[in-house]
Amino acid sequence: MEEKTMKNYYKLALAALAAIFTATGCTSKFLEVENPTGEPIEEYFTTVEHLEEAIIAAYDPLEWTDWDGEQYSPLTIMSDIMADQLWVGGSDKTDNQHWHMLMNFEASGNYTITNIWKTAYSGVKRCNDVLTYIDWTTDFDEYNTPALYEAHARVLRVYYYSWLWKFWGNIPYYEENLENPYVAEQVDHDTVYENMMQDLEGAIALNQLTMDHDPANQGVVTKAMAYMLYAELAMYQNDASRLPQALTYMKEIISSGDYSLTENYGDIFKESGEWNDESIFEINYKDDNAVRSWSWSKGAGGTCLPRLISPNGWSGDTDHDNGWGFCPVRTETYEMFSENDTRRDATVWNAAADGSYNARYQDTGYFLEKYIAYSANCADQLADSDLNFNNNWRIYRYAETLLNAAELVVEGYGSGDAETWLNMVHQRAIPGETVALSLENIKEERRLEFVGEGKRYWDLVRWGDASSVLVPDDYGYRTNTWSSSKKYIPIPQSEIDATAGTSYPLTQNNY
Repeated sequence: MEEKTMKNYYKLALAALAAIFTATGCTSKFLEVENPTGEPIEEYFTTVEHLEEAIIAAYDPLEWTDWDGEQYSPLTIMSDIMADQLWVGGSDKTDNQHWHMLMNFEASGNYTITNIWKTAYSGVKRCNDVLTYIDWTTDFDEYNTPALYEAHARVLRVYYYSWLWKFWGNIPYYEENLENPYVAEQVDHDTVYENMMQDLEGAIALNQLTMDHDPANQGVVTKAMAYMLYAELAMYQNDASRLPQALTYMKEIISSGDYSLTENYGDIFKESGEWNDESIFEINYKDDNAVRSWSWSKGAGGTCLPRLISPNGWSGDTDHDNGWGFCPVRTETYEMFSENDTRRDATVWNAAADGSYNARYQDTGYFLEKYIAYSANCADQLADSDLNFNNNWRIYRYAETLLNAAELVVEGYGSGDAETWLNMVHQRAIPGETVALSLENIKEERRLEFVGEGKRYWDLVRWGDASSVLVPDDYGYRTNTWSSSKKYIPIPQSEIDATAGTSYPLTQNNY
């Protein structure tokens, strides 16, 4: 791919392209692709330059889950509210009601995360487009090869499908875009998993991706990102046949020397910490010349996540900014950190001790510092400040590589210096202190390390701990207990209705 600054590239170029490459959920008719020249699509996508436009369009849906114009459903937060570290908050239980219902394991087809469903299928559609256009492109060269674009599109497609698989399990899966009436067969979660893994294995086998991210292309997938995705999927599936390979991939990242832990944990989540040596994959957001607005939810720009999760009516230091009071951190989450754990204050902000604000539903006084609203982080936007914070979402970090590797060794899937890997993460947080190697200590380290990063819920499910941890609380907020039937949330009712009477009607999950 050409040398471009990808953080700017796939955001600014898509300001124009967003209206060109638009698609909705898998059951809706995808819009015909238009182009500025009026050329037939088969003639337009015959050059690398135009193929670049298509691959950029395939990356764009990564940014949409916080708000798509209809629903707030930030990808990582939707995972965390089903776990045990954050509350939902807002004004009351009807504010972002689908969040509250997910948290209490009582979601329905009318109260589910429709945004992520639609956004993921938009991403799948665009990746499929790229794979189609590759066959039409005629001016590849030694730097821009068909295999390079194929690798990007296939890894990215698996990542989109991974959202659908983890949340819904039993979904329509297709690798070529649909034709009228735009429906596909719904397949079971195990089949989806196998399809994803075969696709990912094929993409890795192309050997086109670099281990580390190029500073000029921050935001595109890398070999390390593909390896982390492979490990995440295999570990969630508890796939004993692939877990040895997952460990091999983790050890390859470790031995590459391309990644290292950031010395100061708190620096990871600052703007200056974006794409640092610990970062393996982030979803990019920017405030510089950002034009995302209430009338253009998919415009190039920032994220509304910091506004969502910051204290409402903030009055205190001028560095922090106002918010809407969602996702207060549980008191128990703050208290689980030892006083000398540097992760505590980098993870949780004690706003109640620093100023005043309007206490909203489920308020604790604590907020998620990792993505809190700072005025400087949307200072250079050009449209709506609520939507244009420049906080990149950290998806995969080297700390997770180390803990994945340690866990896989402890579980018997190969050999390696698991105790060292575990303590590299632990000692970064508490210098000079070590912990013994055990699965329980690895679990505890992940619990402390990844608060607010969308890991905890999936960990509890894959470890078999969800039914004992995700139980009614002492506050009366969560009144239901997680059970295996809650593993896959309800499919949006609009998608069920749209397929009724077709050859492939969707069946609702038994939630």
